[in-house]
Amino acid sequence: MAKRKGKGPTPKAEDRHWHAKRQKARAAKNSRRTGTTTAGPAARQGKDDKPVRSGRPAGARRANGEVPELVTGRNPVVEALRAKVPGTALYVSEGRDDRVREAIQIATDRGIPLLEAGKPELDRLTDGAVHQGIALQVKPYRYAHPDDLARGTAPLIVVLDGITDPRNLGAIVRSASAFGAAGVVIPERRAAGVTAGAWKTSAGTLASLPVAQTTNLSRQLKAYQKAGFFVVGLAADGTATVADVEVATGPIVLVVGSEGKGLGRLVSETCDLLVNIPMPGHAESLNAGVAAGIALYEISRLRHS
Repeated sequence: MAKRKGKGPTPKAEDRHWHAKRQKARAAKNSRRTGTTTAGPAARQGKDDKPVRSGRPAGARRANGEVPELVTGRNPVVEALRAKVPGTALYVSEGRDDRVREAIQIATDRGIPLLEAGKPELDRLTDGAVHQGIALQVKPYRYAHPDDLARGTAPLIVVLDGITDPRNLGAIVRSASAFGAAGVVIPERRAAGVTAGAWKTSAGTLASLPVAQTTNLSRQLKAYQKAGFFVVGLAADGTATVADVEVATGPIVLVVGSEGKGLGRLVSETCDLLVNIPMPGHAESLNAGVAAGIALYEISRLRHS
């Protein structure tokens, strides 16, 4: 550290009397320009005096630490808006073609706030992703509690083990909604969550069918069993077919695994029964979303026959 002649060491910028005021003014200017709050160092200090990172989209973070998702690029943004993905803000920079104008029109019709943001600000918000001058901020999804799905008369619950593609999650939610399921349960870790991709493939059904998260699938399945549910796992080596599940008329849980690994060992061992989908053709397996749809149809048929 340099020393001023006869006056001791030179103070750091943050130690000078004008620093906090200048940073606050700069943050206020950025907020007015972009519509996004960018807190200065003083405002970013938490109760434990640890700095909180700035640069998040407007909307802050959820209780579980996640932040709002940003859909970037002209085509993805337009497709998300067409699919009625719940956006909370549309960031647009200068230079507007037909797709950007369509995005602005849809956002305006749906009451989604439009915020002007220059390229540097969009670069910062998207962590340098290719945004083509436009980004849609998606509202964080509020997950239900797994116990909430067990209410009602003889509920049907779908549990997903190892589904990592958001599009498969969205497709399964759509089928679950179509065939009368009470909701879908997913793991908190190593699994697809409710993203813009899931919203699009769900065709809007995510707005009405709850998705719950659990920290431990096996433990949650045992809790459902104690509550009177019969747990059926969908597996290629199942000892029965889906159409043979006579207990489908009561409270039932259908567990669907991933395409590659299927059901995990502990989850498979927890199931009361493993069932398969007969396939007389040449395909060895089905996409998880397709398999779940077929199984849900068969269970629905049994429940309403």
